Amino acid sequence: MKIKEVLAVLIIIGIITLVGNFVGANIPMIDAIPGMIFLIAISILGVICSKLIPVRIPAVAYIVTIGCIITIPGFPGSAVFNAWAQKVNFLALATPILAYAGISIGKDLGTLKKTGLRILVVSFIVFIGTYIGSTIIAQLILKLIGEI
Repeated sequence: MKIKEVLAVLIIIGIITLVGNFVGANIPMIDAIPGMIFLIAISILGVICSKLIPVRIPAVAYIVTIGCIITIPGFPGSAVFNAWAQKVNFLALATPILAYAGISIGKDLGTLKKTGLRILVVSFIVFIGTYIGSTIIAQLILKLIGEI
């Protein structure tokens, strides 16, 4: 996918998210626009990194890494970035992304049927492993900074 196409999809998802944010969380769209632009910018930056850096790492890894780094307390502008991002409700953001994923899977339904039960087992193992890993990391960091 080209950067322009990715940007177009992200803008469409951003607009849908802003509407869902207003309807579901009663956050005025004008208040959430900076946060949405911030999230789109991080996403585009991650996609650009995945295309420019010769190591084959998925764009989502770059997006998460960039997002984590620039929102760390003490990073220049992190307080502003965090305030912007807090105005975007997670469920409003997840809804159009999950719809897009559903459409993508729907077009490859024949391939999905061929994988059968294996994909379900692998998915559960990945979800459980990710959850446990995230929980362990969160526990360690929260203890380290004295929050718990």
